[in-house]
Amino acid sequence: MLLRQLEYLVALARVRHFAKAAQACYVSQPALSEGIRKLEEELGIPLVQRGRRFDGLTPEGERVVLWAQRILADRDAMQNEIQALRVGLSGRLRIGTVPTASTAVGLLTQPFCAANPLATVQVFADLRAEDIVNRLRAYELDAAVTYQSSVADHDFKFVPLYRERHVLLIQRSGPDTGPAEISWEEAAQYPLCLLDPMMQGRQVLDAVFAAVGVSVTPRVETDSIASLFAQVRAGQWASIVPYAWLHVFGVPTGMQAVPLVRPARSEQIGLVLPAREPVSVIGQALMDVVTRSDISTTLERLPE
Repeated sequence: MLLRQLEYLVALARVRHFAKAAQACYVSQPALSEGIRKLEEELGIPLVQRGRRFDGLTPEGERVVLWAQRILADRDAMQNEIQALRVGLSGRLRIGTVPTASTAVGLLTQPFCAANPLATVQVFADLRAEDIVNRLRAYELDAAVTYQSSVADHDFKFVPLYRERHVLLIQRSGPDTGPAEISWEEAAQYPLCLLDPMMQGRQVLDAVFAAVGVSVTPRVETDSIASLFAQVRAGQWASIVPYAWLHVFGVPTGMQAVPLVRPARSEQIGLVLPAREPVSVIGQALMDVVTRSDISTTLERLPE
């Protein structure tokens, strides 16, 4: 069994097309097909459902793909660790995040790059919680920042970073400073612009509204926190945003961020890594940054 054959199978499972998988592996389609056929022959089981085109993997093939992803991830981790021992940590840190937690990722990448000048970072900032789980399982991400509740049922390593709380973002009306705080029930009466219902950040809000016995029907929905700020600036809408995002934008001129109370709710956000021992050298380097950082305190303190 050759690692190259495992790479062919993983690529085919990812793109689900023989020609595209071959292109991704920089080989001809016949070479890729032959490599997978030899792998099937050695294992003694069919891995691919073959027709006039790719029809999917067999049940055995699905299981072999999981093992192949783990084997290839361990190969990469070994190479990175050996390289780190020779010349220092290099390679690329692939980190994903749900949109609501992007601010925390920004506070990790700078000290990570400062401590590891030969390494680079690739941030996937608009992932759904389920996408993060799938990519961590497939070793397509080295780490992620997301809600603890979204990974609680999975065998991942979770390191708490901060607790997400929310504010109602509204236009300031003249010299009036507006309310000092507001209940969730009162917030539901505003013309709201909220995140898309399929996003974890929106589902957190819907759960709180359901708990207080109200439902909301926003007139505008988006998949971007920055877009929420832009919609409020337009003057017609109010929005509910994570307090941590005020660390990025502050409270824009002409707006007010009103803490949401009754009930006071928060969600645990943390760093998630694949469950593997030993932890990859690049994952450990990121955890070292977390150990030296106080993300929670930083996000509670608004910039000037």
